[in-house]
Amino acid sequence: MGSKNIRTRRIARIIVFACLLPTITPPADSAAQAKKVRRVGVLEPGGRGGTCSSGFHQGLRDLGYTEGQNIAFETRYGAAIASRLPVLAAELAALKPEIIWTHSPPAVLALKRATTSIPVVIGVTRDLVEQGIVASLARPGGNITGMELRDTEILGKRFELLKQAIPKASRIAVLVNPNDPGHAGIPANIEREARALRVQLQRVEAGGSESVDAAFQAIVQGRSDALLLPESSLLSGNRQRISKLAQEKRLPSAAGGPQFAEAGILISYGANVTHVCQRSAWLVDKILKGTKPGDLPIERASRFDFVINLKTAKRLGVTMPQWLLVKADRVIK
Repeated sequence: MGSKNIRTRRIARIIVFACLLPTITPPADSAAQAKKVRRVGVLEPGGRGGTCSSGFHQGLRDLGYTEGQNIAFETRYGAAIASRLPVLAAELAALKPEIIWTHSPPAVLALKRATTSIPVVIGVTRDLVEQGIVASLARPGGNITGMELRDTEILGKRFELLKQAIPKASRIAVLVNPNDPGHAGIPANIEREARALRVQLQRVEAGGSESVDAAFQAIVQGRSDALLLPESSLLSGNRQRISKLAQEKRLPSAAGGPQFAEAGILISYGANVTHVCQRSAWLVDKILKGTKPGDLPIERASRFDFVINLKTAKRLGVTMPQWLLVKADRVIK
């Protein structure tokens, strides 16, 4: 009898333990949450491997996101054709990803028209308030936040650096993208600096990759002595081609972020776009964790790098002033 009672009590304890198992096993929804793959749409105005896109994906990796494990991308490429962006933006919005990431004014404006509910994070762009994209930098409101360059503010400084490097330049071409709303006021916004430096400005347009060669023909025909470039995803995506043509036409040039000088442009002065776009990944992470995009202030670039490419200077036969070389953050030799 005693042994039967012991066996009975052991069986009872096993039954009780089995009944308790559901209460100590992690809830099914918690396990699913841990394995959840976040869906992010990407509207890339150019092609694969762009400067901003590369920085963004690196930023996500730094935050622990791995494609195929905890994040998945739906990407659409505009191939630097502005007319494609509204169609691609509508396609992404229809897929209803958790967030859509993009950069450049035309792409941002296309997404603003495509959705007012899906959070949109901007890798980098310009003049967000002026273009009516957000209500204010501190409180953007709505479904859009991101990173902003201050290229419009510093274009005059880039122009002055080019003139200091090429003091004999009396006519300088300014290459703009007519499909970029942020370029509408260029070069009118640097007319004051041009008058002070006694320089005539030649506005030249390139609305796509196929227009770059024709733009350089116009610059040569206009007899400009040098070339100034504002920030633009189109120009950045074609920087190798632009650098090659500028050297062939013997046109000393100045552009934005360090990627331009690294591609062979004589002078670059602007924010490091790779770093700015890398920072935008932090905003995506905050939104995926529950923060509303309208509550995240627009962050602005605060550091501007001045880089001189001495290799290009030698090819062009330009002697850079020593005092200007000393001012540079980096000199490519």
